[in-house]
Amino acid sequence: MAENHGPQSWGQGATYTREDDPVGSHRHFSWSPERAGRRATTGLTTSLRREREDKYDVSLGFVVPDLDDLVPAGGRVERDTVTLDSVYFDTADRDLLSQHLTLRRRSGDVDAGWHLKVPAGTARTEIRLPITEGESVPDELAKLVVGVALGKPVRRVAEISTTRHRHRLLDADGNLLAEVADDTVQATATAGDEGAVASQWREVEVELGDRGDDKLLRAIGTRLTRSGAHPSRYASKLVRALTPDRGRADASEGDGGDAGVETVRKLLTDYLEQHAQAIVAGDVWLRRGLDPIHSTRVGIRRFRSTLRVFQKVLDPAARSHLDEELSWYAGVLGEVRDRQVQRARFAKAVADLPSELVMGPVAARIDNDLLAEQRRYQDEVMATLDTGRYRALLASLAQWRTAPPLTDEASSGSRVLEKAARKAWKKADKRLAAALDDGGDEALHRARKAAKRARYAAELTIPIFGRKKSRKKVAKYKKIQEVLGEHQDSVVARGVLRALGARAGATEGENGFTFGLLYGLELQAAQRARDEAEELAT
Repeated sequence: MAENHGPQSWGQGATYTREDDPVGSHRHFSWSPERAGRRATTGLTTSLRREREDKYDVSLGFVVPDLDDLVPAGGRVERDTVTLDSVYFDTADRDLLSQHLTLRRRSGDVDAGWHLKVPAGTARTEIRLPITEGESVPDELAKLVVGVALGKPVRRVAEISTTRHRHRLLDADGNLLAEVADDTVQATATAGDEGAVASQWREVEVELGDRGDDKLLRAIGTRLTRSGAHPSRYASKLVRALTPDRGRADASEGDGGDAGVETVRKLLTDYLEQHAQAIVAGDVWLRRGLDPIHSTRVGIRRFRSTLRVFQKVLDPAARSHLDEELSWYAGVLGEVRDRQVQRARFAKAVADLPSELVMGPVAARIDNDLLAEQRRYQDEVMATLDTGRYRALLASLAQWRTAPPLTDEASSGSRVLEKAARKAWKKADKRLAAALDDGGDEALHRARKAAKRARYAAELTIPIFGRKKSRKKVAKYKKIQEVLGEHQDSVVARGVLRALGARAGATEGENGFTFGLLYGLELQAAQRARDEAEELAT
């Protein structure tokens, strides 16, 4: 259920989406990287590309099956062989690897250069720089990973040489649909003062081209598995080079272990991994001058919701501490996000008014005041990224995304998660009914937060309840969340308008009339949201 819409540019006129909707309404904002202490980089160029690939373990005698019938009419399969030499970089504690980032210098064929791969849902975003002399990591990339590296030095950790037999599936116009790479790999990983560890293996990678689609990816995967290939136990060549015994460990997993605990661990980590990924990727994009605040906050919300709804299976002290730290970071980002939403909301509201009702420089007053606040909070965000508290949060996420600390309750397996999800759904329904009876803004806000937790609980428990039931629950609570979110936006907007109107009324050449009118419109918007919530409750 993770959103895959990527970070937007901080430049004037870029857009972002509201709430958790990957195709939600787009609004405008601006960001000045220079104000956040960033400098333009000269002499190097970067390019981004989305990478979607599947990996397979194969035997030394594996033969890639015929793929010619998978290309469209007029298409073809081109075959060649290249040698790729890559040097990988990380901290001594493998901090990049623990957050699933990969930094390498590759030589050989057209893919030569510096590559930083950042997870993005089921795909990865790759930042590229031209190859340079020597193995010093270019400053531009070093700055992007300083947060994930927790401020530690980045150094060579492995060298991997690959002989790649490529099968490139092209359409009639020569556009790349997919590339099947039959790789014979030799790796040498550094082992601190102990020297190096060498390993070798064979694997097959299938990567979609710009004109390929998931249907083709699945078809190739089916063809490979029928020929004896198996989905890889390793996320990357680097993981395999650094942990060559992992395959044997994975094969023996579950022997003599607690099946209930393993079920809980898998469901939690599968879900938490997606949202830790969004938070960590957000660090890289912020340092690159992009705007990942929305996707980062969505990741934080889902992570915190999991900590609360499923708290019975999580160590109380560790859970409480992480929840507190995520709340702190969300608050820092939220100050920027709030101004973005308010600027967009008020700009539309003023534009929709008849011109004779806009008295004075209303739009300028709103945008100038809120933009000044937004920039101040942007500076605070960038300063936060270099604090010890923030780095400690990233280190905690690296542990939680793969090994959350569980309690004895986890031995109950999926039953304990099912019970917690049902409790969250029941609580959301009760909160909504109580809030509508109460009618107060704070009660409606609490009902909104309960609806969010109910929605996210339904997402996590899809493997338990099944897709059909879970999707219905997700849709139900998402709608409630959106309606009550509009109400909360109106509550916040009224407070801002009251302050802006008072300021305008005390300034020569301005008056508070239009701000009062906008305030009245927000009251109407809040009432419409209440009415819609009443309909949803019945």
